[in-house]
Amino acid sequence: MPALYTYCIPVDDGAAPNPFWGVCTLGICKPKIRLKAEIGDWVVGTGSRNSPIGDCSGHVVYAMQVTDKITMHQYDRFTSRSLREKIPDWDSPDVRRRLGDSIYDFSREPPTMRRSVHTVADREHDLGGQYVLLSNHFFYFGNKPVPLPDHLLPVVKQTQGHRSHSNAAHLEAFVEWLHRLGHKPNVLMGKPQFRVWPGMSFRRRCSKVVGGERTSAARPACERMTVGRRTRHGTCDTQRPD
Repeated sequence: MPALYTYCIPVDDGAAPNPFWGVCTLGICKPKIRLKAEIGDWVVGTGSRNSPIGDCSGHVVYAMQVTDKITMHQYDRFTSRSLREKIPDWDSPDVRRRLGDSIYDFSREPPTMRRSVHTVADREHDLGGQYVLLSNHFFYFGNKPVPLPDHLLPVVKQTQGHRSHSNAAHLEAFVEWLHRLGHKPNVLMGKPQFRVWPGMSFRRRCSKVVGGERTSAARPACERMTVGRRTRHGTCDTQRPD
């Protein structure tokens, strides 16, 4: 039976997931999900309480059904031959090119890093995932996240890590709700919440943004609040006991 993986996206900048060029890919960050998820499973990213556009907890930023799973080495070959747009070009005026997630060059051993949103500090974390998840059946909402109905809020994992086993009872209802929204799959309904500008002093980490300006004053686009007192960790949430 397919699984439903859910997690909180600390920084939705268009790199992880990378929804561009007709295929949604998760090739960096979330190593445990990339290791465990299989073809047919769903991976869903929900918003952070401290997102650049305000409190988006309980909102879906993206949902992808895994339609292919390949090693990072295979992904490097695939993007080099067939989908070069996914290889980051940090100097490109096209923000989508700067956000490419094929950031590891396996033509050498050990693989080298291309200039991208990640640094060597992320290397071990990224490579630990070993695989890249690909989808040609996905829904990306970005800065226009969609609030989950109350009966699906139990799938939200607002703190770090991910949720899967406890989501089994909600998979069918989630997929039905998602498709009933009436959106055409593989069409971007929004833009990334965080904009990476050319020449900015920016370094993306899986758990936080270091350096540069995160945003101008963020507007509270999302209003749903979740229960419990939370402290800020990067741009995601860590919960302390009440």
